[in-house]
Order: sequence, then C-alpha cells, then structure tokens
Amino acid sequence: MKQAVLILFFLMTNHLFAQKPCEYSTNITDSIGTYKLTKEYMIYEKNFAGNTNYIFYALALTDGTPSLNLQLIQKSKDFLKANCFDKNSKLFLQLNNGKIITLLHIDQENCGSMIRDDKGFDNRVLTGTFMFMKGSFEDLKSSPVNLMRIKYLTDLEDYVIKKEFQSELTNQVYEPESYFIKYLKCIE
Repeated sequence: MKQAVLILFFLMTNHLFAQKPCEYSTNITDSIGTYKLTKEYMIYEKNFAGNTNYIFYALALTDGTPSLNLQLIQKSKDFLKANCFDKNSKLFLQLNNGKIITLLHIDQENCGSMIRDDKGFDNRVLTGTFMFMKGSFEDLKSSPVNLMRIKYLTDLEDYVIKKEFQSELTNQVYEPESYFIKYLKCIE
C-alpha cells in the first residue's frame, strides 16, 4: 500500500513540475540558416469604450541571435493614432525585483498598416522586432515583469503587465507576468 501511495505521489509531483514543451509556429533549417519562432502569446488586452488594444509576443531565434517580436493591434470606429517604430525605438521591461531590461528595435522604420473590416472598424497592426541586450536573459528568467514601456518614434506608452487575465478575444487564460520565465528556454 505504501508503494502505491509513493508511486502516485511521484507521478503527481512529476506532472506538476514538468516544463511545458516549446511550441513553434516556424522552425526552419536550410542552406541559408536557421529560424525558430514561438507561437504568439497575448501579453496585454484592453477593451474600453469601443476601443480595443492587444499586444502579442513571440520569441525568435535567427542563426543563433535571439529577438522578441511584438505585435500591437488596435481596433476602433474612432480615429486611431499612428505610432511608429524606428531605429531609436526601445522596449523597457520593469521586473518585480526592481531591475529594468532594455530591448532595442532593429534599424527598420514601421508605422503599421490600417485595415478596415466589414463592420466599419479601423484596425491598425504594428509589428516590431526587438533585440535583447547582453546579459538580460538571466534577469528575465528569474523575475516576473510588471510593467512594459514602449518608446515609439514620437511617443512613449506604459502598459501594466498582469499576473493573469482571461482574454475576452480568445477566452483563454494568459499569464503575461511570467512569459519570459516560461518561454526564454525556447530560444536558448
């Protein structure tokens, strides 16, 4: 009887502490090089007064160089202000331990694209690729993120990163605060 209880205990403990395997939307190796991209993960969602904002992350590894792909989607029937990324754009992540991690945007200007849907909503989609600074992985893997600041071409915006939320869009539960703790291993 004791052996059965111990076996059950070890199986349950192993299941609780098992790491989630990495899921890639793209995983290519060819004569040009290698490219891995994790599935997109919702980090931020805000629905207020007919305006909706979503932010998604995906981690990429291009020939051994890690980066963070950020996608910002805005939806509204009102005017949508255009924010742009340029070579001076940055992404700042404030960790729970007080440290601030800076990611630099690649040297490519992008102001996104505007798409009008069949319900009369304007949708602005802005994507950017940010490079990790040397030595930032260890801090990101050890402490949750509580605030994200994006420096655009002409503006600066702060986003509070929640520990957990249930998306109104997908009805899934997301844990954005611990995103890097869980998924940085996928591009190391």
